[in-house]
Amino acid sequence: MQNKINLSYFKNKSLVITGGTGSFGKTFLLKLIKSKIKKVIIFSRDEKKQEELRNEIADQRIKFIIGDVRDKESINEATIDVDFIFHAAALKQVPSCEFQPTEAYKTNIIGTENTINAAIRNNVKKLILLSTDKAVYPINAMGMTKAIGEKILLAKSRTTKSNKTILCITRYGNVMGSRGSVIPKFINLAKKNKPLPVTDLRMSRFMMSLNESVDLVLHALMYGKNGETFVQKSPACKMYDLAKAIHIFLNKKEKINIIGSRHGEKLNETLISFEEMIMVRETKKHFVIRKDNRGLNYDLYEALGNKKRIKSKDYNSDNTRQLKTYEIVNLLKKTPIDLD
Repeated sequence: MQNKINLSYFKNKSLVITGGTGSFGKTFLLKLIKSKIKKVIIFSRDEKKQEELRNEIADQRIKFIIGDVRDKESINEATIDVDFIFHAAALKQVPSCEFQPTEAYKTNIIGTENTINAAIRNNVKKLILLSTDKAVYPINAMGMTKAIGEKILLAKSRTTKSNKTILCITRYGNVMGSRGSVIPKFINLAKKNKPLPVTDLRMSRFMMSLNESVDLVLHALMYGKNGETFVQKSPACKMYDLAKAIHIFLNKKEKINIIGSRHGEKLNETLISFEEMIMVRETKKHFVIRKDNRGLNYDLYEALGNKKRIKSKDYNSDNTRQLKTYEIVNLLKKTPIDLD
């Protein structure tokens, strides 16, 4: 499988980015405007963030639409006559979703189904759903709702003709420097000389850059088949090591508090479950979870399963390569940090 991302792919194309005013949308836009793309639609709820992005990246090919993926009519109208949809709109904060799970349900499940249905109705060529490691073995409302969003896409991919609309998924770990993530939070605290809260010395998380998150989505766009899920092979780090690296990066005295786990937190995150490994195709830089084409025929299912041997372990933030503190510092020096 090829890995080179060719921006000529976007020549005279139109696309929609839901939740497009976030860190991913901004990074993606900066790449897209270098191509000969016809139109990029930023679809989101926040008028203020749209105005800020409009002023920061001024380009006549960018169109801003105020709307909500929860409203099927607004997302349907926004996706008429477009080639691609990148569905990034989601409620992503674990504590917020724990205390307001109904809101997570409305955006991450209903909003995802509305967006997929709009893509199919409008004959969009391909939709890429941006998902999360928290959707694997979910223990919190954010992960549970993102997991159901994935299941909805996979179910639709079984009934949608591939020559009409291709539906794919990308799964991420922590995207370094993105708005609302741990690195901006730690930096803000360290700059105020406040201690950094680490929940457990053993806690680990996957790490990838914003540019890598965009490249993964583009890779899925160019090479993904209906119902496939793309995962980048990524390193991870202990949160304690990340906190130490932040202090070194800012030349601050180390102040770290071990506070214990918060609502809905895991010790480690998983990008591919033990059970999913049976469907994985591996390349140099990626894992691709292939579409499961078995149908709902119980007699056949009970008589004949998948005889392929399941690999001995899942792919999680504890068994991938662990970044050393100095490596994290070097990554921080190259990472744009969204402190808003």
